[in-house]
Amino acid sequence: MLLLFDIDGTLMKGASGAHAAALRQALKNVHGVDVDGVRLVVPAAGRTDGEIARLYLLEAGISAERIDARAADVQEECCRLYAGLCPSDLSSLVVRGMPELLEALSARDDVQLSLVTGNFEAVARVKLKAGGLGHWFARGQGGFGSDSEDRTMLPPIARRRAGELGGLSTSWPRERTVVIGDTPRDIACARADDLRCVAVTTGPHGRAELGGADAVVDSAPELLEAIDALTAATSG
Repeated sequence: MLLLFDIDGTLMKGASGAHAAALRQALKNVHGVDVDGVRLVVPAAGRTDGEIARLYLLEAGISAERIDARAADVQEECCRLYAGLCPSDLSSLVVRGMPELLEALSARDDVQLSLVTGNFEAVARVKLKAGGLGHWFARGQGGFGSDSEDRTMLPPIARRRAGELGGLSTSWPRERTVVIGDTPRDIACARADDLRCVAVTTGPHGRAELGGADAVVDSAPELLEAIDALTAATSG
């Protein structure tokens, strides 16, 4: 089973302060606009870094054409800034029980750990390393905000990379892939690729808002139970 973990709100909580600051400063450095006073009309949770950047810039009056032309520059600058702003130790912000869960899963031969996150990949890698979680997620795997601004495109990218790593001639099978996240957008990106999804309530959304998932859990032990149930159902 390929397990595609989200980061913010799922593996880690409250680790987005320096991340948000780096993105806002990158927009100022690249586009010359100060978006600190800009309030988005939609929540940022569950969106890719590129989409959040676009929303800020549109609110600040920057044209879509200019946004597209400088998107790579914004990504590069955000990643550069975050590497300097990210605290060296984010272990206190890791969701309780997640290190133990990942350790247990990594020892199994019936699951493969990967990522689907709206973070730019370089940001994700720095963040996970600071949280002590990076070694469970191989480089060259996963789907990131640096791959596409559209989050629904990330699971197919992650499945293709997993298939390549596994020596498959095609992408990793949908029926053996599960998205794990904490927002309705995680559920939506799973459904867009016809995948199953387990939602966790460790982020900003409660059970009522996450009801579209195959399972909704409140803790790492419950998440392991849900993964076991889905794995058993697939094997059966």
